Amino acid sequence: MPARIYKPAKSATQSGLARTKQWLLVFEQDKPREIEPLMGWTSSGDTRQQLRLWFDTKEEAMSYAEREGIAYRVEEPHEVKRRTISYSDNFKFNRVGPWTH
Repeated sequence: MPARIYKPAKSATQSGLARTKQWLLVFEQDKPREIEPLMGWTSSGDTRQQLRLWFDTKEEAMSYAEREGIAYRVEEPHEVKRRTISYSDNFKFNRVGPWTH
């Protein structure tokens, strides 16, 4: 079963950078989930999908995967694009669009 090593991005509701500086190793699905006929819940016999391993560096995660014989792929993090906008720009007289609520 292949594993994926990546650095998770912060969620839309997250303002800080907690849990975005570490690398995460997760296992991918081997087979699709099944629908349990009585209750209709989804289930899987694969318990490795529930496993999430956190590492301080990418090299630690890669060496762990190699040591345990796990096939893996590394996804590099994307660069964060910052838009620098001043709050006072909302109230300029030469603003392109009208300012309304």
